[in-house]
Amino acid sequence: MPPFEADKQSIDKQSIIMLSDRVLVQSPSSEGERRSRSGILIPSTAAEVSKRLIWAEVVATGPHVRWINPGDSVLFNPEDRLEVEVRGEDYLVLRERDIHAMASNKTEGGTGLYL
Repeated sequence: MPPFEADKQSIDKQSIIMLSDRVLVQSPSSEGERRSRSGILIPSTAAEVSKRLIWAEVVATGPHVRWINPGDSVLFNPEDRLEVEVRGEDYLVLRERDIHAMASNKTEGGTGLYL
């Protein structure tokens, strides 16, 4: 077996561990097209005057991330990201400071949305 294939197999078996204050989020599938509240389809090619923040689900966090846990949803600027492909799926790498808000199902007695 060539050495590259052995390395690839060991990578497939490893879990993802983020470092420092980094957050790994699942790339939103509906990032291109979206629907308005009235149901109008807005294509990804439509130019927007203002910046639009997007939501994504957290997959993994680094040891220095204080408030965000895997499974939470986070709101961030799509320009403040790095894209990565892991095992054929697209993910985004963010810093905790680049996240504007989070929504969590694991809160105690609150609404679960922190802005």
